[in-house]
Amino acid sequence: MLDLNLPPFEINIKKTDGKLTVFDRLRRKFVALTPEEWVRQRFVNYLITEKGYPQALMANEVQISLNSRKRRCDSIVYDKTLLPLVIVEYKSPDVEITQAVFDQIARYNIVLKVKYLFVSNGLSHYCCLMDYEAQTFCYLAAIPMYNDLLGNSLNFIHPNF
Repeated sequence: MLDLNLPPFEINIKKTDGKLTVFDRLRRKFVALTPEEWVRQRFVNYLITEKGYPQALMANEVQISLNSRKRRCDSIVYDKTLLPLVIVEYKSPDVEITQAVFDQIARYNIVLKVKYLFVSNGLSHYCCLMDYEAQTFCYLAAIPMYNDLLGNSLNFIHPNF
C-alpha cells in the first residue's frame, strides 16, 4: 500500500478468500483492504493516538437517510453526550480533494448538522468549522485535538483548490 502523510502503525492485515482484509478497530471486524480503507484505518489511528479522540466516541460507515435514500458517512466522531460532532470523508490517495468532495460531505451534513467536517485522501487533510448562525464555514490550519473541538483557539486558513 502507498505511504501516506499519516503516522504509521502496526495494522492487522490478513488474506481472506484470496483477498486482503484489514481489521477495523471501530467496527471490530475485518473488511476489504481498498485504497480508501487504507486511508480510513490510518486516519482513524491518527485521530486516536495523535489527537486524543476517544475510540468509544467514533464510528465507521454510519448509515443516514438523505432525501429518502440511504447513505453512509465514512466516519463520525461524537461528543461526550453522543451527539455527532465531526463527519470524516475519505478518498483514495489518487483522488484529488476538490470542491466536489466537500459538496458530498456537505450533503451528509444536511442531516447531521455537525460542527466540523474533515476530508482526507491520506496525503492532504482538511478541516472545516461550520458556523450555522452566520451560514458560513472556515478552514482550520490543522486537524484539532479532540479536547479543542469545542474551543475557540483554533487557527484558520484558506486552502487552494
